[in-house]
Amino acid sequence: MRHIISILIENEAGALSRVSGLFSARGYNIESLTVAPTQDPSLSRMTLVTSGSDEIIEQITKQLNKLIDVVKLIDLSESSHIERELMMVKVRAVNGAREEIKRLADIFRGKIIDVTPGTFVIEITGEKSKVDAFLSALAEDSIIEVVRTGASGISRGDRGLTL
Repeated sequence: MRHIISILIENEAGALSRVSGLFSARGYNIESLTVAPTQDPSLSRMTLVTSGSDEIIEQITKQLNKLIDVVKLIDLSESSHIERELMMVKVRAVNGAREEIKRLADIFRGKIIDVTPGTFVIEITGEKSKVDAFLSALAEDSIIEVVRTGASGISRGDRGLTL
């Protein structure tokens, strides 16, 4: 099962390395990883996506909690949450394809953020399924480059990852 683990971690050199090292040492895969400072400059919020049985995820969270840099963590998949992913895709946009690509971007509520005579760069934000669907809707030979952030998530309601 896919899990989104959100971690408050000390904003120090080597903290990310220790988390990724924990995964590689045990043979677990990180599907996506995002890290950025929080409103408190001494802390960063790390969101990682991984897959595994409940037992494996429990083991991962226990091991993460043992790391000195980890302040607090939560498995967002255990409760109601919101997740989003950002993708930028560069596509060939020549002749008649330009209008079709614009229409497709509008349907998916994407933004064309760069235009050249032969290309568009389109920004799409949403759940993984929406981002994947947009990619599938594009002609495969029109895609030049794809950049994705991976999932970022936040729990719904009063619950939150705070100190």
